[in-house]
Amino acid sequence: MTGNGTGDTEALREEIRRTRVELGETMEALAAKADVKARLKESAGQARERMREQAAQTVARVRGQAVQNVARVRGQAVRRAEVARAQAHDKGELVRAQAHEKSELVRRNPVPWAAIAAGAVATVVVLMIVRGRRR
Repeated sequence: MTGNGTGDTEALREEIRRTRVELGETMEALAAKADVKARLKESAGQARERMREQAAQTVARVRGQAVQNVARVRGQAVRRAEVARAQAHDKGELVRAQAHEKSELVRRNPVPWAAIAAGAVATVVVLMIVRGRRR
C-alpha cells in the first residue's frame, strides 16, 4: 500500500481487467460448448475427413491387390501356355513318328493298299453303272 492509495487502485483495476479477460474467454468457451449446431458441423467434418482417408486407403489396398492378382494370373497363364506348347510339340512328334511308320509300312508292302484302291475304283464303277440304269 502506498500512501496516496493510487497503487491499490491501479492493482485493483489491473485485477478487474484480467478477470474480465478470463471471464470473456470462459464465456466464449461455454458458448462454443452450447453451440450444438457448430459442434455437429465440426464433428461431421471430422467424420467426413476420416471417411475420405479410409476410402483412399481402401482404394490403394484394392489396387495393390488387383495388381498382384493380375501378375499372378499372367504368370499362371504363361506357365499353362508353356505346358500346352510342350504338349502340342510332343503330340506333333508322336504323329510325325506314327505317320513315318505308316509310310514305311506302305513302302515295304504296297499290295494291301493297291487292293484297297482297286476295290474303291470297282465300287465307283458299279455305282456309276447302277445310276446309269436308273435314268
